Formats: sequence, C-alpha cells, structure tokens
Amino acid sequence: MLFELTEEEILIRDTARAMAAEIAAPLAPVLDRGEGRDLFLKNLKTFAEAGFMAVNVREDFGGTAAGTVAFALAIEELGYACAATGVTASVTNMVAEVIQAVGNEAQKRAYIPRIVDGTYPAGAFCLTEAGAGSDPAGMVTRARRDGDGFVLDGEKIYITSADYAGIFVVWAVSNPDAPKGKGISCFLVEAGTPGLVIGKAERKMGQHGSATSTVHFEQCRVPATALMGRLDDGFRIAVGELAGGRIGIAALSLGIARAAMDAAKAYVKERRQFGQAIADFQGIQWMVADRETELEAARLLILQAAAKKDRGEPFGREASMAKLFASEAAGRATDTALQLHGGAGYCADYPVERHMRDARITRIYEGTSEVQRLIIARDAFRQ
Repeated sequence: MLFELTEEEILIRDTARAMAAEIAAPLAPVLDRGEGRDLFLKNLKTFAEAGFMAVNVREDFGGTAAGTVAFALAIEELGYACAATGVTASVTNMVAEVIQAVGNEAQKRAYIPRIVDGTYPAGAFCLTEAGAGSDPAGMVTRARRDGDGFVLDGEKIYITSADYAGIFVVWAVSNPDAPKGKGISCFLVEAGTPGLVIGKAERKMGQHGSATSTVHFEQCRVPATALMGRLDDGFRIAVGELAGGRIGIAALSLGIARAAMDAAKAYVKERRQFGQAIADFQGIQWMVADRETELEAARLLILQAAAKKDRGEPFGREASMAKLFASEAAGRATDTALQLHGGAGYCADYPVERHMRDARITRIYEGTSEVQRLIIARDAFRQ
C-alpha cells in the first residue's frame, strides 16, 4: 500500500496549518468565552476564499477538487487550531458535497459558488429531531404539496451553524403513508425564507464558538425547485452523506487530540519534580506512548476511509470505524493530556481543559459511538 501524500495534499495540509495557526488558534479561547463572533465569521470567509469550504467540490463550481484525503487533512489542521472552526468547515463541506452529488444543474450553479466564495458563512444539515436522532427515519417534520411548491412544518434540533448558515439542507416526510424511511424528501432552503425560524443557540459543554440551535419550520413555503433529488428518495441521500461526514468528524477528533497531546508533551518536559523533568519518568512516557500510538492508528483509519471514497469504492464501514476509533481515542488523549498537567490542567489558564470539553461531542454527533458499532457489526455479519 502507498501511504505517500500527493504534492497537492501536502500543500493543502500545510496551508490549512499555517492559516489556522495565524487566524483560528488565537481566536479559539475567545470563542470559548462566548465572544468574538464577528471575527469568527470573518475567518470563515477567509477560509472559504482559500478553498477550505469546498475541498472535494469540482473546479467548474469553484471548488478545490482536491479529494477526500485532502479534506480530512485540512479538517484535522483546522480542528487542531480551533474545534469550532473545524466543525463548521466539516459540515459546510458536507453541504457543498451533497448539493454537488444530488442537486440538479440549476441548484449546483445557484448555491455551491456561494459556499465557495464565503457569501454563505456556512451550510447547515437539518436532519436530527427530538424523536429522530440515531433513528433519522423516525422524523416527523412534514413537507406538504401546495400548488407549485411545498410547505414545511416541523422542528429540527442541534443544528450546527444554524445561526449564520446561508443554506439549509432539510429532510422532511413527503409521503406519510409510505413505509418508514421511504417517504422522505430532501429540500434546499435559503436563510431568510419566511417560516424558517432559528431558535436560541444551545448552551453547551464545549465547542462554544460553533452555534448549535433549534430550527423551526412554520408554514415555510418553498418552490418545487427546492426539492433536491427525487421525491420520497431523501432518506437514501441522508444515509450516504452521513458516511462522508463521519470522515470529517474523525479528522476533527484527531486534530483536537493532537493539540491536547502536543500541549501535554511540552508541559511535562518543562515541569520538574524530584529534581527532574516529569517527562523523564517511565510512567509518564508510557502514558504518552499509548496515546501517540492510538492517534497514529486513528490517522491511518481516517486516510483509508478517505482514500476509498476518493477511489469510488464503498467506504461506509471504514468511515464508521474511523469515526468510532478517532473520537474515542480523542477522549482518552484529552483526558491523559489533562492528567499530565496535574492541577494546572483543570484550570482554564491552560488549553487542555478546553480540548477535553471540545472533544467530548465527537462521540455523539454524526452518529454516536454506539451507532457506529451497530453499522460496523451489521456489515461484518453481512460479509
């Protein structure tokens, strides 16, 4: 197997790393305090203009067309600097990709360039509901035919970037008489559409810079041209796109974990006890060695899933493995990093407590660890 990155992939990784260090990393602690929204939005536009909101989108739509491996590398670097920036970019890339994959030519020409150039600060993926999280087929948001369009009614919860998203990909039940999961359609709804109401942002444990809100659809009328793909075929779209999104969250997890471990390694080399740096103690070295090994394994799982997607091969199982392992490894890595800091790690003066809070959600969104295990096991038994 070849593990060498292409020159383009290396360039994208290094550019993402340099830009993130310059503009995202200094803002991360500010966003964590609930401040800096205007500068955050300015940064998102800067990253969009540099190509990081459409890494795997074709060049004729303005995208970078660099592939999924490059996407994963970029999200890892953004997540290393600022988890809120990383997750916003990951979801926005997913929105751009689903429009490219399923939208008609008019939809692609209308919406993808606005994601690419930052006209839309972000894209939002409206799937989860109060009774339809791990089981999205159980959604109840309705899309009712009305003349030459549709009327959407319902509520989506925990929607990333809803506060400032320019375009929403929305799933709704269009045929309530169809078997579960078979009568769902997918729609494109622009911000500002009457009846699209953004609720108050959630108060969260971590990733404070990334807005997470309820989205209400109150007699929200959209034209027939808002339908993306075939009527009643939206659930298949959702399942397919979630697999790609899991590669992004796996990469984000790795970035957060790397940041925590890098901070911890620097700290234990400086912190002295019993007349020597605590990095010289074997117990500390073993803790670091275990975490570094897990993060390298996570990286290989992520790149394998990304490479399979780029080759056009089935990659759902690999994406679930990468997301499961990377997010769980990030939890262990951030916990270890905090422990290596001792009491200092529990204080907000050091970044590791923020990394630990930021990492916790990665085991939940884009499919919980338990759901990933179900997907992996189901595929294993089928094989």
